[in-house]
Amino acid sequence: MPMPSKEEVLEWISENPTLTSKRDIAKAFGIKGAARIDLKRLLKELEAEGHLQRRRKTYRDPDTLPPVSVLQITGPNEDGDLFARPLEWHGDGDAPLILVLPRGSDPALGQGDRILGRLTEVSEESFQYEARLIRRIGTNPRRVLGVFRKTAEGGRIVPIDKGDGKEWSVASDQAAGAKEGELVEAEQVGPRGRLGLPRARVVSRLGDPSAPKSVSLIAIHQHGIPDTFPDDVVAEADKAKPAPLGKRDDLRDMPFVTIDPADARDHDDACWAHADDDPKNVGGHVLWVAIADVAQYVTPDTALDREARKRGNSSYFPDRVVPMLPDRLSGDLCSLHEGVPRAVIALCIQIDAHGKKISHRFCRAMIRSVASLHYGEVQQAQDGHPNERCASLMESVITPLYAAYAALTKAREARQPLALDLPERKIELSDKGDVLSVNFRDRFDAHKLIEELMVLANVCAAETLIAKASPLLFRVHEEPSPEKLNSLRDTAQAAGLTLAKGQVLQTRHLNQLLDAAAGTEQAELINLSTLRSMTQAYYTPQNFGHFGLALRAYAHFTSPIRRYADLIVHRALISSHGWGDDGLTPETIERLENTATHISDTERRSMLAERDTTDRYLAAYMSERIGNEFTGRISGIARFGVFVKLDETGADGLIPMRELGREYFHFDAETNTLTGSDTGIVIGLGQRVTTRLTEAAPVTGGIALELISLDGELVKRAGRGGKNRRGGPPRRKAAKAKHKAAKTKRKVTRQRK
Repeated sequence: MPMPSKEEVLEWISENPTLTSKRDIAKAFGIKGAARIDLKRLLKELEAEGHLQRRRKTYRDPDTLPPVSVLQITGPNEDGDLFARPLEWHGDGDAPLILVLPRGSDPALGQGDRILGRLTEVSEESFQYEARLIRRIGTNPRRVLGVFRKTAEGGRIVPIDKGDGKEWSVASDQAAGAKEGELVEAEQVGPRGRLGLPRARVVSRLGDPSAPKSVSLIAIHQHGIPDTFPDDVVAEADKAKPAPLGKRDDLRDMPFVTIDPADARDHDDACWAHADDDPKNVGGHVLWVAIADVAQYVTPDTALDREARKRGNSSYFPDRVVPMLPDRLSGDLCSLHEGVPRAVIALCIQIDAHGKKISHRFCRAMIRSVASLHYGEVQQAQDGHPNERCASLMESVITPLYAAYAALTKAREARQPLALDLPERKIELSDKGDVLSVNFRDRFDAHKLIEELMVLANVCAAETLIAKASPLLFRVHEEPSPEKLNSLRDTAQAAGLTLAKGQVLQTRHLNQLLDAAAGTEQAELINLSTLRSMTQAYYTPQNFGHFGLALRAYAHFTSPIRRYADLIVHRALISSHGWGDDGLTPETIERLENTATHISDTERRSMLAERDTTDRYLAAYMSERIGNEFTGRISGIARFGVFVKLDETGADGLIPMRELGREYFHFDAETNTLTGSDTGIVIGLGQRVTTRLTEAAPVTGGIALELISLDGELVKRAGRGGKNRRGGPPRRKAAKAKHKAAKTKRKVTRQRK
């Protein structure tokens, strides 16, 4: 047979979406032998022209399914495999076929059931996706985390949450093999009766309650972070339908992309840029930022809205996310997934060649992201090594974005926001939850590019709402207190650096200090001390400016999937532009002050839980290295000991006072130092130390250290009963002498009385 035309191949793929491998196409057109090489060339041409998108071994329309989708079970085939179809499909051909992979703990599913599933694209010829059940639509079984106790009937679960005193009964065939004392996650089975213990079935065995896999769950419960959604909230989310185009601006032909961490599950923001063709703005740029229109689905004073406000924000842990919104929204309808039309609030910004904003405008729109990219691959592409995904986007998307970023960098340098250099830790876990490694996250220009775009978008939101006299929540960061500044000056002076007095503090003054410390042994100390001198940012209806970013007005607008403050700003934009009736209500405006206080508190709650979790994971990682030596730098001084930040992992450990040496140390709170009573040795912030790990407790996250050397000088330690190198008596004898002297003094006092 002759080679088919491109139109014939495209027509075949459209009519046969489940038979799209090169083998299927060759068979359909009777192509054999050497002619397959010509077919391969033809398919590559179609791919290069954008008509097809290659997915491993298959060719099909570039329309895809989001990674979280609502599916309808179509029933098992003759082999017993369970298949489903998506309820939302925007492609031209038939919807793809999805194989559902049930786990042993999943409930039985039958034809017609609707489920929320997590999808993985595969290269099988008979189906295109595999799905794992998140939950059945219309159900919301209560979950419980607790310790499993065996009984003659099966078992019981004792919840770890102190506020939940009721145990749960588990039948023997619902225990999933759980052992005595294991931490398990279970869900309720059967009706919620009033008599007897509620019944549950184990859905996940987490093992030892002190094991790494349990760490984040315990922190979530200890800090009171809500991790299950009420029934009415889930029901509202399940009823949500994709937003129609309606009166929205149609931006689906613009090549928006999302750029996020490689493991991101939701995508709040998409962006695009191009050179400005305005002859009055030579060298300028037009930037587009599109933010998920969460207000379309979460309207004021609904169950979804009340729950989102209650949570305040999503909480992120090394092994899980506790979302602000249910999966149906956070992972599906509100997430700007590749190849799927999504509702957004879009912002068009015009900047000049020096990054200065000339104008901006907001609109309510519809976009279709052309790619979900991650920071690493975007940076590699810009550095001259694009992968297949990025190669076709270089000219139209990636290069223009970096050109705009270069201009924004000039504006940033002129503005001089606080330029702290504090690497972020990344904990890598195995599937079992064990810590594989602790590294520092790479920070690319790709990260800074997105940060600059988001900062500019947030400024535009604040300026627009101020101009329209609309109520909103500002993100406020006030300047440091005089006391903290004086402490920072003392630290700088001890390091041989200067932070000038007698002037109105600006971020450029702090940057001068940071620049002077850069590349020296004191760099980390000065960065940490500068950070500690800062006040904590918070939300408020009043505009007090943002000191750290050196901005007069700033409001969070770019992450409404994970922050309630951003949703408030979105509603304010909707109301002020007259886009619909889902904007701010009088009731919402009346309680803005209370909302600001509440979500500032929930943000701090999440930060504490995330920090505790990180500390526990680090302690678990270090627990197998007791007795090893580690270098670090003194990061804190207290009456009871010295805190050290270890170089290798960034973990914070404590050298108790008893491990510093065999002399008494005087603590000076003003200078933040310890001074030895016998030797006069001074221990202060920033000094280099070598330590030995003596204890690492995963349950508490505590790490204890023993001092070996200080600034390269060994700290010699005497054995029991001996003298130390500073000449003092053994500690035990000194303590006895002190006790005897006190006893004698009390006796003399009584006699005098």
